[in-house]
Formats: sequence, C-alpha cells, structure tokens
Amino acid sequence: MTEVSSLTGRLLVAAPALADPNFDRAVVLLLDHDEEGSLGVVLNRPTPVGVGDILASWAGLGGEPDVVFQGGPVSLDSALGVALIPGDEGPFPGSRPRPGPGGRSPGPAAPVGWRRVHGAICLVDLDAPPELLAAALGSLRIFAGYAGWGPGQLETELTDGAWYVVESEPGDVSSPRPENLWREVLRRQRSELAMIATYPDDPSLN
Repeated sequence: MTEVSSLTGRLLVAAPALADPNFDRAVVLLLDHDEEGSLGVVLNRPTPVGVGDILASWAGLGGEPDVVFQGGPVSLDSALGVALIPGDEGPFPGSRPRPGPGGRSPGPAAPVGWRRVHGAICLVDLDAPPELLAAALGSLRIFAGYAGWGPGQLETELTDGAWYVVESEPGDVSSPRPENLWREVLRRQRSELAMIATYPDDPSLN
C-alpha cells in the first residue's frame, strides 16, 4: 500500500458540494491519520447540552460556549476531550524527567492524563482527575462521538474534492463562535479558498 502522508493536526473543511448532512459546512480537526485510517472531531457542532450535565467534574474548564460538541456520527455515547496545552513537542509541563542509560535524563516522560497530538493540541483522558490537569489546560472542548474513516477512505474523498485540507490554528479548537468557524477558516486562506467563504448557505442561490 502506498505510504500515507499524515494529516494529523490539520483541518478538513467541507466543500460546499459535500452532500453528507453529517458534514455540511463542517470543520474537522484530524486527531489521527495514517495508513490504517483517520479519526477526527467536528469543531463547529455545539449541542444544547452543558458539559456539567454529563461530566460535572470538568464543567468550567472549557471556554465559551461551555457545552458538549457533537464530534461526529460515530460512537455518540462516548466522549473525547481535546485541549490546548502550551508548548510544542516537548517538554511537557509538570512532567518529571525519566532517567536514561547511565543515569542521564534524555527528556520528560509523558504526563498522566493527556497526550500531545500536534503542536499545542492534546487529547485529554476524561477519566483522569481534572485537578491534575486544570493548571496546564489552556482550554478544553468535550466532544460526543467522532468522525472516522477506514483505510484509504479519506484519501478517496479528498480526490473527489469533498474536503479542503488546511493548517489548523490553536484558536480553532476553542472558538467562541463555532457557528462562524467554516467561513473564518476559509477566509484566512491565502488562496482561492478565501473566495469560497462567501458561498451562500443555499447553493441554489449561487
């Protein structure tokens, strides 16, 4: 199989012609992408359900709106936490150096409760005590469900023009106006994609 160039940490922005209602005007953050498939969460589908209604201990640690987001159509009864934790690929805040050969310390061990995905974007273990992580979290979003693709499936959709692939920015995860995210992400592109931000909600009006 042809090696897949990882798109982990990038955004999939739904093309206006994408017919799947699950992804109409969706902005998906890819949390994992390799030859075995892809997994991401939709950043702009807030629900009316407050975080405190289902995960009381995590309420108030996220930004506004402090609600659960529908991350995608798969496993809606499961929850994923995505947070911004300052820094890049290391060191991890609050982590302890792990001894290397001969007592040397090659670097910090991964902290308990979260795993860095890309840049400042991290996955949070929602079973961990929130107080262990609260000081490090820049922001937190809770997602019910996720978007998933099998091996080669996303590549086929990209070839078909269903998605635009763009770089993510930390503020995308914690946007206080998720309903505007699709247009905002497209508008900041230095290409013809910026023009697509003006595409009408009703394609028949174009």
